[in-house]
Amino acid sequence: MILHRRLPFDIHDARPLPGVQPLGDAPWLLVDEAYAGQMAERARLLAERRAEVLQLSQAGKAAAAELLQTVLAALPEGFSTAGDTVRRPDGGSLRIDPDDPLGTLGHLVQEDLCLLEKQGEEHILTGAVLCFPASWRLAEKFMRPLTDIHAPVPDYDAGIARRVQRLFDGLQVGRPIWRFNRLWYDDPTLHQPRSRGAPRPLSDPGQAPFLRSERQCLLRLPVTRAVVFSIHTYVLAQADVPGGSGH
Repeated sequence: MILHRRLPFDIHDARPLPGVQPLGDAPWLLVDEAYAGQMAERARLLAERRAEVLQLSQAGKAAAAELLQTVLAALPEGFSTAGDTVRRPDGGSLRIDPDDPLGTLGHLVQEDLCLLEKQGEEHILTGAVLCFPASWRLAEKFMRPLTDIHAPVPDYDAGIARRVQRLFDGLQVGRPIWRFNRLWYDDPTLHQPRSRGAPRPLSDPGQAPFLRSERQCLLRLPVTRAVVFSIHTYVLAQADVPGGSGH
């Protein structure tokens, strides 16, 4: 099991959907106690199940290239770069491959990274490296609009969908925003894809042994204008959750 012992935010400070707030001076990308374990699992998934965890359309290639450079410029403390090689906080080294930007990022940071680009009236998922899905499948969301991506999410109604689309339209370069969720699971496995036709049975917060929480950030890339949706996944045993399973 790859577990955290702590969270960098208060899970009881929930906001109404979509629940976003400015990221401000807080770092976008984080390195934490689970870095080595999560990166080993990401490497396994990218080696064994790459087509399930990484998709990039022709339309998304420019944004993926820009995202790679954006991440390299924003790497937090613990990384060092020499030429085309990055040394990671766990001591591993990685060669930057500009021909495989999302694959490179999948081996570099804990965050899953999704690219959404405006086509017509909606933002479309044009590329992603998604190793740790919380009960959804990349193949079912790839090249789909926001409304389809959020279709199985409880409480995500048409009104919230319009608010989220306005949020994406209004997102400004240099002013990222973030939110978090809290999901109670019986299984701590990080890679949990599920088809929209077979949704996960909801676990009882009072009984489920694990909390799964995602720190989700949204930021605008300045050149391609793509929106980056990053997901940093935390899984804690209930005993380590501050305040337990309080609602």
